[in-house]
Amino acid sequence: MADHVVTIHDVAREAGVSIATVSRALAGSTTVAAATADRVRRAAAALGYEPNRAARALVTGRGQSVGLVIPDLENPFYSSVAKGMQNRVRAAGLTAIIADTDEDVDREREVLGQLAADVDRMILASPRAADADLLALAARSRVVLINRSLPGVPAVTGDNADGIRQAVGHLLALGHARIGYAGGPATSWSDAERRAGLTVTVDAWRAQGRDVTIVDLGAFRPGPAGGVAAADLAIAEGVTAVLVFNDQLALGLLGRLGERGVGVPEAMSVVGFDDVPVARLLAPALTTVAVPAQRMGAAAVDLLLAEPLTDAAGALNVLPVELQVRRSTAQAPG
Repeated sequence: MADHVVTIHDVAREAGVSIATVSRALAGSTTVAAATADRVRRAAAALGYEPNRAARALVTGRGQSVGLVIPDLENPFYSSVAKGMQNRVRAAGLTAIIADTDEDVDREREVLGQLAADVDRMILASPRAADADLLALAARSRVVLINRSLPGVPAVTGDNADGIRQAVGHLLALGHARIGYAGGPATSWSDAERRAGLTVTVDAWRAQGRDVTIVDLGAFRPGPAGGVAAADLAIAEGVTAVLVFNDQLALGLLGRLGERGVGVPEAMSVVGFDDVPVARLLAPALTTVAVPAQRMGAAAVDLLLAEPLTDAAGALNVLPVELQVRRSTAQAPG
């Protein structure tokens, strides 16, 4: 059996610090506290770490790179997540590797298998994999989740329940009592959280005597094509407002409503989720729940590089969201 090549990652784990700290400490940087630098040097000596012997690890990227796996790079939300993540990774002196799974569970499985062979630290944005698969991966590599929560695995999410509460409250204040929900993929953790938030929010309003009905329009692929199907169902169900899983889905929904002569917001109000840049440019401009995508990417890297390594274990960072009211919502008709 071939000897194990000691990598900078092994030294970081032994010393209880980040990869970037090991690099700086062994390079003699004065930005590392003396006690920390001494601990790193002792760990390197104990493990027999030599930068030249670690050349193979540098070539493959293990220990020097961070992988980001996202479901759809064309979705501006994930582009913003990638931007925030990449800025933080670069500042740590590391390299970001970004992989797109095209919203496909099987492709995600393949990508994770390939990436795990070269990268031992990964950020998974909105992963569709089963809990058991993610836990198995987290047992082999250092993993942080975005838009997914799993016991024992550090994660960053937006406050889905509060976003739903804000959106429904806004629509009720405008007199809407029959509201459609156009959901995301059935495998989406965020969608499940938002559906749960809908139940809690509606129950709270009904307890106050408010008459409100949520019509489940179904699960859709989060893109313009899914929005077309959701629009037709919203019209058929006679709802006066639609709460949409994300802005990409809302884009298709708005276009289809226009094709069918349904005025927005005169005949039907629309609320999205994410607040991607194009939301402000639509006609009408989209009312949507703003999720801080770049902050999520940066916060995920902070968890990934936390010192000591145990600090991030099981941490859940829930970032606040805020409804942005624009022209796609108005008083309920009639």
